[in-house]
Amino acid sequence: MKLRAILFGAIAATLGGCARFESKPLSAAQVATEFQARSLDSPALKEFVETSMHQTFEIWPPKEWNFSTLTLVAFYYHPSLAVARAQWAVAAAGVRTAGGQPNPVLAVTPGYSSNPAQGISPWFPMVSFDVPIETAGKRRKRITHAGYVSESARLNIATAAWQVRSSVRSGLLDYCVAQRRAAFLQKQVAAMEQIAELLGQKAEVGALAGSEVAPSRVALFKARLDLADAQRQIAEARVNLAEATGVSVNSFQDSNFSFDFDREPTGVKNLTSMEIQRQALLSRSDILRALAEYAADESTLRLEIAKQYPDVHLNPGYQFDQGEHKWSLGISVDLPLLNRNQGPIAEAEARRKETAARFNELQAKVLAEIDRATAVFRVTEANSDALQLLSDDQAKQRVSVEQKFRVGAAERLDLLSAEVESNATELALLDGQLKLQRSIGALENGVQRPLSGAVSSAELSLERSEIPINKADRE
Repeated sequence: MKLRAILFGAIAATLGGCARFESKPLSAAQVATEFQARSLDSPALKEFVETSMHQTFEIWPPKEWNFSTLTLVAFYYHPSLAVARAQWAVAAAGVRTAGGQPNPVLAVTPGYSSNPAQGISPWFPMVSFDVPIETAGKRRKRITHAGYVSESARLNIATAAWQVRSSVRSGLLDYCVAQRRAAFLQKQVAAMEQIAELLGQKAEVGALAGSEVAPSRVALFKARLDLADAQRQIAEARVNLAEATGVSVNSFQDSNFSFDFDREPTGVKNLTSMEIQRQALLSRSDILRALAEYAADESTLRLEIAKQYPDVHLNPGYQFDQGEHKWSLGISVDLPLLNRNQGPIAEAEARRKETAARFNELQAKVLAEIDRATAVFRVTEANSDALQLLSDDQAKQRVSVEQKFRVGAAERLDLLSAEVESNATELALLDGQLKLQRSIGALENGVQRPLSGAVSSAELSLERSEIPINKADRE
């Protein structure tokens, strides 16, 4: 009776500690509705941004969104970060799984004698246990392997966050440049319309040949096409920026955006390619992740080698044999005669070599990417400086024409022509600034860290691979 009570008590305790399934159905319609409902004036988003930036916003949403605040919006909303965090949670749970110890096995074998001796119980039930004992530190090696896998998944969050940050920067840059280009082209079209009108008036009175008016009209037609294309680029860039941020484009309906074109990477001119490469090899999350994956494969090889050594199974048992109490203690061990785990060991060795080859490939790719980005940055910086000098010289000429026009030494046509030339120079300078900022972005992507002097708290979190987590993901 006492043994029966112990067995029932153990079974009840085991079942009582079991997890319960909780259904969480996934609805495509509900997910779409929730996505459309995302808003920049969300109180939860405000709290997240304020906590991350360590400052309070008196007006929310802010009148103008800059790169730092938009990056945090993307950290809050972008689905790729939620995926990376979920993958890390799976890998972290794997550490707990790896640390689990094998449960003993209880076997109950009832027996009954059909012709027992008189006065002897016909029953001879048997209860036996199988208690596994792992050898060669297999459990410790499993935990080590799972820890490296978890670290790799954690570093993947930083990689995903940097990709999100890069997409936000690229989207914001394209949008602000498209707006500036459209503004310059509007001025250009307005000036060229007046030029075409003045030349047409001169042609009507015979002061100018009709063939001399045609080029201005062709230039006006081209400028109008450029303006229409710039307006298309604004709409497209707005959608791309919304996608990079993780919200619907309707959320940006009444929002204003700014990009600091004067944000020079402090000290980048003094950095050699070798110095930048060293920074990348020490801090890039994908490099660190590849190293963690190699360490995980090494631990897998250690585990497979340890599996050559068989585990021990203790088999204590009890049998009530027709009135007699019989106790037994057995030991069982697998005999590694036909299989010494050669196949899994060979696979683990090959996988380690493959991971090493992939790391070398990644490293070579990173170094080439940095070399390319450094070379492009130096050239675009020189071109941008030359365009700035040209723009300054053109501005001086325009001022000179304006002064002459005020004293009657120049015609209105001269003033409009100077304005057209100035706008054309500004457009060229804008394209140069765009290329320069893209080269800065490529350089930052190469080392996966901000190169500018004023680094926001969000960007610092990227350097430390500590990406802020919103409440929804934390729950």
